[in-house]
Amino acid sequence: MRIWTTTAVLASFWLISGVISSEPINAAAVLVQNAISSPTPTNAKQITVSNTEFGLKRVDSKGNVTIFQTKRVPLQEGNTYGWRIKLKDYQGEVKWREVLRLPKPPETWGTDSGEDFSMSVDGKTSVTRRTQSAPEGVIENFWTITPGDPVGKHRIEVYIDDRLISTFEFEMIPVK
Repeated sequence: MRIWTTTAVLASFWLISGVISSEPINAAAVLVQNAISSPTPTNAKQITVSNTEFGLKRVDSKGNVTIFQTKRVPLQEGNTYGWRIKLKDYQGEVKWREVLRLPKPPETWGTDSGEDFSMSVDGKTSVTRRTQSAPEGVIENFWTITPGDPVGKHRIEVYIDDRLISTFEFEMIPVK
């Protein structure tokens, strides 16, 4: 009986010591590995830019919007400037973010009501977030010049899913 008990105790000890000395399973690594190897969801769309435009917004008598392309925007109250981006083979909603950097703070900032808008502490940078329907793959945004807007070099960066898709550098020039 003693030999049997001793054998059972030693066998359990060897089994337990094998478990204790083996490497633990790294569950996080297994989860990350599974996440990487899992297929991309079918609703994820690869974003490719096919065309970009920047300049002054023009609206004809029929309401059609065109962009007079320029990198020099006359600082004249009421002028509207902005960008339009055509996404290749894309339809549906697009969540984009625009970062507008000015050479100095304007006297006032204003947007349409209900927009997700914020600005930096120094007042020189604004961030606009929007979800926009893009049935033909086109997204756009425009700004209207108001008194107190600064002259000088400006920069607009447009992001989709935290990926920079386009940059527009332009200069706001005084009207003579």
